[in-house]
Amino acid sequence: MFPASVSTRFFDRDALEVARDLLGKVLAHRVDGVWLKATIVETEAYYLQEKGSHASLGYTEKRKALFMPPGTIYMYYARGGDSLNFSCRGAGNAVLVKSGCPFQDGADSQSMLERMHRLNPLPDGSHRADGRLCSGQTLLCRALGLRVPDWDGGRLDRGKFRLLDVGYAPQRIVCAPRLGIPQGRDPHLPYRFIDFEHLRSATRNPLAGGAREGKDYRVMLNA
Repeated sequence: MFPASVSTRFFDRDALEVARDLLGKVLAHRVDGVWLKATIVETEAYYLQEKGSHASLGYTEKRKALFMPPGTIYMYYARGGDSLNFSCRGAGNAVLVKSGCPFQDGADSQSMLERMHRLNPLPDGSHRADGRLCSGQTLLCRALGLRVPDWDGGRLDRGKFRLLDVGYAPQRIVCAPRLGIPQGRDPHLPYRFIDFEHLRSATRNPLAGGAREGKDYRVMLNA
């Protein structure tokens, strides 16, 4: 039996709120009759009026999902892989689902994990570590079988693709600048959020490499 599904009303809020509140929610995608699940551990918020967003480049047929009602799925290709976003309140505003970790909650967990490993092996064909299976926006989509042609411009679907509330929310959230934003396109904005307990599953750990709290990142208590 599934936990409660999150409705699209969840996305009808400010993108920063949605980005923080997505941490701990579970994506569930049905592939060949098997539900593949991952807990969201890292997100990034984007706004129409800042230069780091796709929407800031203007409306196009490819980017139209960003201008559709909250909860519309926007998928695009990044470095040859698929990336998952949801539109939020305000035309052009959205949240990128950056990383996750496999969510194992029942007797079928092992078969689910095996399927996710088959979908997302290392370049040499061997298994990734479980905690790194969904560590990055394209790895997450690959492990869950999410593809641009199937879901771009679509909506959550109880029979195929759900967002679940399993009753977990992180106690501490790391806030840091987003990744891969070029100079001149607002790379300084602290719109990236990570569950502190799952830093090892993030795309990149903002606390590593001599980073300083208050300068390179900050830790928020999740009230």
